[in-house]
Amino acid sequence: MKRILSGGTALLALATCPLLATAETPDPALQDVIIVTGHRTTTVTDTALAPEAAPLTGVDITRLIARTPGAARIGNGEMSGQMQYRGLFGPRLNLRIDGHSFASGGPNLMDPALHYAPTSLVSAVRIDRGISPVSEGPGIGGGVDAVFKKTNYSNSSEASLGYDLTIGERSVNDSVSTGGIIGASTDTWRANLLGAYEEGGDTEYKDGTIGGSEFQRSIYGLATGLRTDLGEFSLDWRRHNTGFSGNPPFGMDIRFVDTDVLKAGYKKAFGNVLVEASASYTDAAHGMNTFDLRPSMMQREAFAYAITRKADIAATFPAFGGSLQIGADTAEEDHNIHVVDPGNLDNFVYSLPDIVIDRTGAFAEWMGALGAFNAELGLRVDDYDGTGGTATFGADASMGQKMLAASYNASDRSTDATTLDVAARLWRPITDDLTWRVTLAQKSRAPFYLEWFQWLPSGSSAGLADGNVYLGDQSLDPEVALIAETGFDYVTETAYIRPTVYIRQINDFIQGTPFDDTPGVADSMEEMMASMHGSSSALLRFTNVEARLIGFDLDAGMDLPGPLRADAVFSYVRGERRDIDDDLYRIAPPSLTAGLTWEAQDWSATLETRAVAEQDKVSVTNLEAETPGYVTLSLYGDWQVTEGVRLSAGVENLFDRVTRDHLSGYNRNAWSDVAVGTRLPGAGRGAFLRLSFVGR
Repeated sequence: MKRILSGGTALLALATCPLLATAETPDPALQDVIIVTGHRTTTVTDTALAPEAAPLTGVDITRLIARTPGAARIGNGEMSGQMQYRGLFGPRLNLRIDGHSFASGGPNLMDPALHYAPTSLVSAVRIDRGISPVSEGPGIGGGVDAVFKKTNYSNSSEASLGYDLTIGERSVNDSVSTGGIIGASTDTWRANLLGAYEEGGDTEYKDGTIGGSEFQRSIYGLATGLRTDLGEFSLDWRRHNTGFSGNPPFGMDIRFVDTDVLKAGYKKAFGNVLVEASASYTDAAHGMNTFDLRPSMMQREAFAYAITRKADIAATFPAFGGSLQIGADTAEEDHNIHVVDPGNLDNFVYSLPDIVIDRTGAFAEWMGALGAFNAELGLRVDDYDGTGGTATFGADASMGQKMLAASYNASDRSTDATTLDVAARLWRPITDDLTWRVTLAQKSRAPFYLEWFQWLPSGSSAGLADGNVYLGDQSLDPEVALIAETGFDYVTETAYIRPTVYIRQINDFIQGTPFDDTPGVADSMEEMMASMHGSSSALLRFTNVEARLIGFDLDAGMDLPGPLRADAVFSYVRGERRDIDDDLYRIAPPSLTAGLTWEAQDWSATLETRAVAEQDKVSVTNLEAETPGYVTLSLYGDWQVTEGVRLSAGVENLFDRVTRDHLSGYNRNAWSDVAVGTRLPGAGRGAFLRLSFVGR
């Protein structure tokens, strides 16, 4: 049986059983799919073109995503990693957790979207190739949906029990992780409990310890479904608790992140019309401080709260020789942030109170045959309204804070935007083995709430972690990306190659630029306040600029003589300013991951190398430093011990190289062997172990 998989989208599997839900594999022209739990190949005739085990080094799912073409990881902490995809990251990507998106609690994205998807609870990760469908919401880049494990409906009226559990260890930070689900179902109802717990100490590297990199997180919840004559109903609830966790490239560390997610869904076919609807409520509370996990001469605590309310409805029906989906959705985000001196409760500032971003959208998406092509055509419109509350402060707040707050309060504190997305994804099977594909689109993104409303100079930057201080601008326009990409998928029983070349021309791209014409000279109240916040360079303001991203990526592999297989993933992206002669800021350098796998009937072993080029295409405007390249070697494998029991193990960074990724932040924790103000290194040599149990 032919299996269209990529070397980067490695199957990491456990054994599955019919009771446990598996991810539906979409057309490979549209998505890459990482199967985190699935059935391991047990026959020599069922040839897998990708290794079924990859080094699960850490609890952050972005480590797996970074192994796919075009992807890279922004390492802001063990559980605060962000995905960069073809040069874009943060709010530009459409990131979902089990089909659901919501606002992070912290302004620096210490709890980014994928923070809420521990590997032990995820069955599959679906990556939208190139762009995200308009039906999934706004965003100018690709998208990711981390699909949770859940109990599926059975084919019997009698209840069946099942479980999917995982235990893991990692030596480089003495971490442990465990999690999974246990549930029951019939042909009319399903229910499962889910839970996960992870904790670890400071990460080791060749020259010492990365201080303040410890972490702790727990998740528990319930997923249910019910089939009736009135339709299918679902209800999901999760509670996320992150305890003391270090974020060395930020000015503060996590004290807590307490988040509740509640989502209700409905689905029913009315003849040829399928109606789907959902409503959700997410409440994220985030506390952080400067003193629990690092030394501090000036103690500060910050509290950030984000509430997201969402609702959507869509109808899918036959039309124009294919399938047409028409829908509408709405989202409201409420943000509140205040900072306090714990030693003087009269020294506080409510810097971003009552920030409300309302979005209402509508879309139409058609899929079907268009001449010789298969096609997905989409149109989307979104309307945004943003308002900010009145900034307040304590009696002992600084004079600069009071003056800037007065200026902000006197401003309009409201903004709005309307965006239009148009997308066409076409693919054509040329032969049984060869499919050509092309994407043309206009995609848009409204500014992040910090980009619009941040009036107090702060290191809050939606996760840039670059040590700089930023200001927002209420006059910012939405980003508009004009996108073109093409490539082909060539897949046989014994080999595959899937290259893609793309270009994104982004008008009104939002990037930090020098606050005024005299960078480094504190001749304004904003710059004086920035220096008090520890800016490592000039004060930056979020500004609309003109940008272009050009890139090429691929994954490829082939069977070799004997039970050997070779797989590789290559990614290259070049980002440049179109308005001035400069490069874009924080773009991943070219990288190549290549592995050689020995695959027997019930076990496999992989020797893998990762080569990352130097990054010398850096932003002069932002005083961005170059980074050298590096090469690492890892060894890992897995063993299907018996039906339902699987063991994965390996050694990462076999030769204990000191690596510094270009996207890593700069250390700000003095309790560390990493010098303050230098880029954080990657983990040193370490072993990992993962044991999985699946049954019914």
